[in-house]
Amino acid sequence: MIQFDHVNKRYPNGYQALKDVNLSIEQGEFVAIIGLSGAGKSTLLRCINRMHHITDGSLKVNGTEIKQLKGKEIRKLRRNIGMIFQSFNLVTRISVMKNVLVAFVPEISWWRKLLGIFREEEKRKALMALDRVAILDKAFVRVDQLSGGQQQRVALARTLAQNPSIILADEPVASLDPITAHQVMDDFKRINEETNMTILINIHHVDLALAYASRVIGIRGGEVVFDGTASEVNDEVLQYIYNGNVEGGGIEHNAKQ
Repeated sequence: MIQFDHVNKRYPNGYQALKDVNLSIEQGEFVAIIGLSGAGKSTLLRCINRMHHITDGSLKVNGTEIKQLKGKEIRKLRRNIGMIFQSFNLVTRISVMKNVLVAFVPEISWWRKLLGIFREEEKRKALMALDRVAILDKAFVRVDQLSGGQQQRVALARTLAQNPSIILADEPVASLDPITAHQVMDDFKRINEETNMTILINIHHVDLALAYASRVIGIRGGEVVFDGTASEVNDEVLQYIYNGNVEGGGIEHNAKQ
C-alpha cells in the first residue's frame, strides 16, 4: 500500500533527512516510528502525503507514484490520507462540530465555503465521527474549553470524517499526560482494528509504541535501522536505534524482556 524504494530526502541547505529508505507498509498495519529527535521520523511521515518532496527514489501510495502528482492530484491524495499533529491544529474559538466539518471544506463549492453552509449528510458524518471517539457530548462546545486529550480526539474525529484509508500521526500524544496519552492511543488502536485503516505514528514514548503498535520502525540519522514486531524490541535493539542514548536522549521506555 505504501512503498518506499531507495528514498532520499535532502533539504535545500544540504541536510539529508532520509537516506536510502526501503519500506513496504500494508493495508491495516499499525506502525510506530521511533528514534531520537531529528532522526527523520517526521520527514518520513510527511513525504507520504507530499508535505515534503522526496529527492531521489520512488514512493508509491496504492500503486501511484506520488512524486509525479500535481495540483488536484495531490489534493486527491491527501483526501485519502488523514494527518494528525501534536498541536491539534484546531480553531479554538469555534465549536467542536465546526472544527470537524472543516474536513469537508476541500470538497464543497466556493459559495458554501464562503457562507459556511454544510449539508445534513456532512453534519451527520461529523457527528458520527465524534461519536466514534466518545466526544459526541462536546459537539457544540468551544474547543478552547476542552482538555488537551479532548482536543486531540476532535482532531482524530475530523480526520475520520474524511474517511481516509491511511492516518499519519506526528507525535499525537507528546503534549498529553500519561493517562490521557493511553486513552488517545486506545482510540487509535480501536479504529485500526475496527476499520482496517493503516495507521503510522511517529512517537517519542517507546513504551506506548510497544504497547499499541503491531510493527515498530526505528530510524537513526535518516536511516531505517530496525523494522520488526513490538515483541522483537529489547534493550539491545533500543541501544542500537538510539545509538547508546536510550535514557540520555530523554526517551521514556519500559522494554525489558
